[in-house]
Amino acid sequence: PPAHSHSDWIGPPDKLSNLRPVIFYVPPEESALERRLREARQEAQASNQRFWARHNRAFRQEKEEFIYSRLKAKGLEMRDESGQKATLNAEEMADFYKDFLSKNLKKHLQYNRDWYKRNFRITFLMGQVALVRALRWLRRRKKNVEQ
Repeated sequence: PPAHSHSDWIGPPDKLSNLRPVIFYVPPEESALERRLREARQEAQASNQRFWARHNRAFRQEKEEFIYSRLKAKGLEMRDESGQKATLNAEEMADFYKDFLSKNLKKHLQYNRDWYKRNFRITFLMGQVALVRALRWLRRRKKNVEQ
């Protein structure tokens, strides 16, 4: 982002995780509480990036293996006579999706628990930052009224 920017910047989706990375704005006079909030957001983003990159990599690999094994069982190759990639029908792919989700249920439950914890912490910090800013604004306003 340009040096004069005063907001977060969101990039294009990552090729592995499909998540859009955020470059967080760091104000020049960032308070310790604001820094904690920004760092919590950055940590949450990094954790989400790691999880979804691993998950999507495993999904693609297992999907290819599933398709290959099903096609092989049918006596077919990965590509047909014209060079097109062979595919399975929706019902066969539904079997894969169901099995993949069932096999990864514990990982998803753990990810959701961690996600809720992180977001609760971020929300709590956001509330604290908003309260501090509101009190600061009220003090400035009171000071200006008194003058």
